[in-house]
Amino acid sequence: MSKSLKSAAKSKSNDDLFGAQEPKGRAPLKVASRGGGGAEDGYTAADIEVLEGLEPVRRRPGMYIGGTDEKALHHLFAEVIDNSMDEALAGHATFIEVELTADGFLTVTDNGRGIPVDPHPKFPKKSALEVIMCTLHSGGKFDSKVYETSGGLHGVGVSVVNALSSRLEVEVARSQKLYRMTFERGHPKGKLEDLGKINNRRGTRIRFKPDTDIFGAKAAFKPQRLFKMTRSKAYLFGGVEIRWRCDPELLKGVEDVTPEATFHFPGGLKDYLAAAIHADTLVHQDIFSGKSGRNGAHGACEWAVAWTADADGFLSSYTNTVPTPDGGTHESGFRSALLRGLKDHAERIGQGKRAAPITSEDVMVGAAAMLSVFVREPEFQGQTKDRLATAEAQKIVEQAIKDPFDHWLSGNPVQANRLLDFVVDRAEERVRRRQEKETARKTATKKLRLPGKLTDCTNTAAEGSELFIVEGDSAGGTAKHARNRETQAILPLRGKILNVASAGKDKLTANQQLSDLMMAIGCGTGAHYREEDLRYQRIIIMTDADVDGAHIASLLITFFYRQTPRLIDEGHLYLAVPPLYKLTVGTKSVYARDDVHKDELIKTSFNANAKVEISRFKGLGEMNSEQLKQTTMDPARRTLLRVVLLADDREGTADSVERLMGTKAEARFAFITDKAEFASDDQLDV
Repeated sequence: MSKSLKSAAKSKSNDDLFGAQEPKGRAPLKVASRGGGGAEDGYTAADIEVLEGLEPVRRRPGMYIGGTDEKALHHLFAEVIDNSMDEALAGHATFIEVELTADGFLTVTDNGRGIPVDPHPKFPKKSALEVIMCTLHSGGKFDSKVYETSGGLHGVGVSVVNALSSRLEVEVARSQKLYRMTFERGHPKGKLEDLGKINNRRGTRIRFKPDTDIFGAKAAFKPQRLFKMTRSKAYLFGGVEIRWRCDPELLKGVEDVTPEATFHFPGGLKDYLAAAIHADTLVHQDIFSGKSGRNGAHGACEWAVAWTADADGFLSSYTNTVPTPDGGTHESGFRSALLRGLKDHAERIGQGKRAAPITSEDVMVGAAAMLSVFVREPEFQGQTKDRLATAEAQKIVEQAIKDPFDHWLSGNPVQANRLLDFVVDRAEERVRRRQEKETARKTATKKLRLPGKLTDCTNTAAEGSELFIVEGDSAGGTAKHARNRETQAILPLRGKILNVASAGKDKLTANQQLSDLMMAIGCGTGAHYREEDLRYQRIIIMTDADVDGAHIASLLITFFYRQTPRLIDEGHLYLAVPPLYKLTVGTKSVYARDDVHKDELIKTSFNANAKVEISRFKGLGEMNSEQLKQTTMDPARRTLLRVVLLADDREGTADSVERLMGTKAEARFAFITDKAEFASDDQLDV
């Protein structure tokens, strides 16, 4: 399964059942008496730490880059290239170079003005370059004198990169002279060096390597991810050329990445969207795209949108070339402008009454769209800038798109009418499905013909209801007795389901087991997914804690990812964590999730010389109902893992699922060969 499909812990574990213990090295909690405040309560001025320089970043990297995982690691690259993009947007740079070398260093070079190197007025003993690299909240973007628009406004980006790099080198070519300064873990390794005169170069070059103390011993940039991030930047600003280079040694087994490439897209977002939907069938013939302004006082906007007849839609948005995967005010303006334009068109052709029920949700079903805005001093939610909060951006986008969309619809009446019909159909379908939902749950259940039959819960609302998908009638029988009848439904399946990643549409349509599964869930698939029709708040995959169970879970996750990605996006898909072992000494029993957990519990939960009786569950059906309830199904004591689709790497996820679950066996073989070193005999279940 794709690494981008990660599971996050959702509910707490049962401390007693799974052998939780006091963390090692932690002193017992002491409760001080009220009153006082002197040394007698153990809390004095000496306990107050003052972190200086970049030490806060190294202590709490999550506050600045969102964590220390792969996404956060690549955010370092985004911070550096965003600075170069700001130079390009300001008209001072025409090219950017990105190079990844086998030693793990990443280099970003531009031909902009170069970071200032003269002494800083506030810190005369330091160059401006050293202040920028070593001081939080320093930079030239706090007002609009230097940059009309930029992606970084807090003055922490490049200093954070410096703090979280084991080594960072900066070269600045400015005023026909070359300067260099080196840092390690945020600290200068000497003064700014003057390397003498240089005639044919200007701009900034930053070469850095992430610190393994922060990101882990195996932390390394992924060429495929960097390649896509680099290419997307070129799409966002047609006036810049971005050159890519990567050591060929790093590309062994990596698909769709070349050692060298040059990205330059004068067509901007229209080119970007055309490449993204090249194989999709459009409702209309042409892509609606355009630009309004360019870094002006009132902001600027660029967009491209097309409606696809047979694929799910998406909206990828950017602010000052920074991705905003969680949307924001600019996306609200975009949806509002399209809805208003389509309704105005319906009024002009005498179909206003027919279009009255349309909502922005109906307009965006099947819409594949790219949106890029440039605003002065944007406000984001959080340092990672995932969501735009600037209220003015909504108005900028609405005003930018309204007239061009009206003209596009008026000038292309055939395409406009097809689009209107398509959206009205979506609205009518939404209304019809909402009316159907008013039918009682029991009435709907009677229509189902499910293998093993759906055992539904008595709760008629989706809120608080759970559907457990289990493998086989035996596990289903145990789960039925272990469940809470009011809130938990059970659906047994016959073994391994169809692999939808390698099956054609005909096979998928004809598969009764998958058809019945989606009928039980009730939300529809693909572009027909409707959140309001979902019959359960949580869909929980509960398979055996062995290799076969993991395979079935992978097939089910692949099915939901391909057919109902919004089910995952909305946080409805979970994995149960049943035990593999029961460990008993006398009357005390604890449960272990896997072999590693078993060995840990034997050491920590029992006396050293105790004879531990170890029972291995061959499947959920072998457990009695009380055991299954206590360990896996009781919300107060179980552990659930929520399946998450990373928003910033949709393409990478799609590529991974296709490679590991698709029709190309050679791709899977290459993956297994590449990862063989991470497997060992004791990890194999035979």
